[in-house]
Amino acid sequence: MMHRLIWRCLPAVPAVIALLAWWAWFAIDRPPPSVMPSATDVVVTMWQLAFGGRLAGDILASLARLLSGVGLGIVTGMIAGFVAGLNRPVASFLNPLVVFFNAISGIVWLPLVIGWLGIGSALAIFLIWNTVFFIVFQNTVLGVQLVAEVLELSVRSLGGGRWETIRSVTLPGALPYILSGIRSGLGFGWRALIAAELVGATTGLGQLIFSGAEYHRADIIVGGCLLIGAIAMAMDRWLLLPIERRTVMRWGLVTSGRGR
Repeated sequence: MMHRLIWRCLPAVPAVIALLAWWAWFAIDRPPPSVMPSATDVVVTMWQLAFGGRLAGDILASLARLLSGVGLGIVTGMIAGFVAGLNRPVASFLNPLVVFFNAISGIVWLPLVIGWLGIGSALAIFLIWNTVFFIVFQNTVLGVQLVAEVLELSVRSLGGGRWETIRSVTLPGALPYILSGIRSGLGFGWRALIAAELVGATTGLGQLIFSGAEYHRADIIVGGCLLIGAIAMAMDRWLLLPIERRTVMRWGLVTSGRGR
């Protein structure tokens, strides 16, 4: 029991060490509050923002944009990835184009997208979609193409059609790669969202940090950064990781390790 508790608490050790180092540095060096605030100042400021209602509004605005952009990127990336993965000539034809646009995806598009879509949620959603789409697309293509051909031939030899082969063999075989792409896409999409909100939105966590910079409020900037990181960790640990484990186990690709 104690051994299990220690392993559960182990991931929190780096955060505790970082907080202790922050506290020690502030106690020894005493930097100006506009450069680096104390942990107490950050906690008090974030509590005031939460009590005033602004923090909840910014978090909900960011999560709504994230959900829209990531959802659109996942759906379009999976569909396009399956079409390309099932047809190698199509994948070879699209690969140079995908590599080209993937290299300039994300925040690089911001100056152009502001002119196309203006300031607001549409801008952030486009940048998130642009980031997530290529990651999910490439992982889906890779997963589909790595499915052993002998498994597909086995289903067809038993009378299974094209759709049955895709449902029972191709999709389960590609699923680990797709889920890995979704996890990576969500992380990069979250970063793209915050960057877009810094200059392209009137609400959201990115705009919260930008307003803190305008008024030289380092406590708001640091608090916003900590909140952004905490939300990203929570989404990965408590949402994506359980979905990935249960989905992959559901298809029999790994086992839970119980019963040994």
